[in-house]
Amino acid sequence: MTDIDARRPHPFYQDADGVNRPPGPRKHPDYARFAAGSPVVPIVRRVGGEPVPALLICRYADVREVLRRQDVFSRAAAAYADEVDVSGTMLGMDGAEHARVRGTVKDAFTRPAVDGLRDAVRAAAQERLAAMVGRGAPADLVRDFAVPFALDVICDLLGLPADDRMRFRRWGDMFLGAGDLSREEAARSAEEMGGYLWEQLEQRRGRPGDDLLGRIATAAADQPVDVQIKLPISLVVGGWETTASSIATFVHVLQTEPYGPAGTGWAYLVAHPERLDGAVAELERLHSTANGDEMPRRVMADVTLPSGARLAADDIVVPSHDAANRDPAVFPDPERMDFDRAPTPHLSFGHGAHYCIGAHLGALEVRTALGLLLRELPGLRLAVPPDEVPWKPGHAILGPVGLPVTW
Repeated sequence: MTDIDARRPHPFYQDADGVNRPPGPRKHPDYARFAAGSPVVPIVRRVGGEPVPALLICRYADVREVLRRQDVFSRAAAAYADEVDVSGTMLGMDGAEHARVRGTVKDAFTRPAVDGLRDAVRAAAQERLAAMVGRGAPADLVRDFAVPFALDVICDLLGLPADDRMRFRRWGDMFLGAGDLSREEAARSAEEMGGYLWEQLEQRRGRPGDDLLGRIATAAADQPVDVQIKLPISLVVGGWETTASSIATFVHVLQTEPYGPAGTGWAYLVAHPERLDGAVAELERLHSTANGDEMPRRVMADVTLPSGARLAADDIVVPSHDAANRDPAVFPDPERMDFDRAPTPHLSFGHGAHYCIGAHLGALEVRTALGLLLRELPGLRLAVPPDEVPWKPGHAILGPVGLPVTW
């Protein structure tokens, strides 16, 4: 048996064709086992059909260290080990280059800036929910509410025309696909998105408005064309896909998982809406939208992790927030869903310089959407048995393809 044969295939829900096909929102049971016992697990990833050996980092303190130390754990140097091509984006950069590109837009996503969007986000959610309810039950919560709502928020922020927004769902599905689609198909999707967004940027040259694309057109004008185009791509795709998937996934979990004397998490929150923030934090911990852990890093120098595990220069490591979020040293009884767990310092949004730039906005959207659904549709329920809900195969983001609901 070769070293490659002895390694665990990653992601963990791969079928015989190497496509990651999660059966539902629950994370693989080995994450909890690894977090409690194995600080480093040898894995193998398939990139472009070729095996790439790597090490899965599982303990909470170790994962934080990998995410924090850009000087030792490089994203840019690990591009070849990535199924999704993120070259030219913030996700594929380190150090000063990453800080410079991120600095172009970071002020729009700070907590104070996002607080200023509360009314607009609430209005967008109310409009999309009213449209869904107006068409009558049953409905698809993904198609009829979560996706258009999330697209409205990020596209309004960027200043993209309303008539063009649903095109980004097709582009995003292709760009983030990792299994059924090749890197070439993902590249074609990025090229289509890039051509469209370049036209939008060019329209704003010299006459920027108040939208985020206008800021990018001005502040990033000295950056390479590739960077100028991929910055809004990453904001649009990341901005709607993760939010919409979180809304649908969390509704599914709340509707189907037992919780307290009320029966389900949904029933509990209908009766205790003040616990929504704690519930969302716990749902983020247990059911993160990432469908295959963090993006890989290359070890740039020999290093010892807080657990005592030793890594060698040129190792490829994949920090696992899903394992770290189940580390019993940080989260007692980690597989138990507890809306009163405090604090909940999960790593689902990352840590350090690469902490998700849209975390505050995404959290506001998810809390707004769930709060509105609980208040306006307390009798919401799945319109099909839970095991008949299809989950996106071969995709970087975990979430249902559709979520049939009635009320």
